[in-house]
Amino acid sequence: MSAGDDYRAVHLTPPGSKASILFGRGVSSAQPGSIDSLLLAVDDIEAAREELRSRGVDVSEVFHDVGGSLGGGFIADTAARAPGPDPERRSYASYASFKDPDGNGWLLQELTERLPGRV
Repeated sequence: MSAGDDYRAVHLTPPGSKASILFGRGVSSAQPGSIDSLLLAVDDIEAAREELRSRGVDVSEVFHDVGGSLGGGFIADTAARAPGPDPERRSYASYASFKDPDGNGWLLQELTERLPGRV
């Protein structure tokens, strides 16, 4: 969508999702590259990672919390990351990261089964 040079937007809604992503020029006052840890839930982290890599995106290796937590504190503390997917392959516990062309940080999070009460 475009409305001149001051506004350009890309609006994505994954198939079957109730959530959307909107980004572009004139959408936010945030400076390009200032956003970190935007989260994309995927059902197969290896397939999603390979899809991005096949399109030229530099994606990290898959990682998980060395302490086994699902809390997420290890996301910012890279020293608390362990290589590879979660050893128990729990939903919400395996990640990979990448940056978009503006330098914003994104996380892929493998979500194979939703926690109770989440749709």
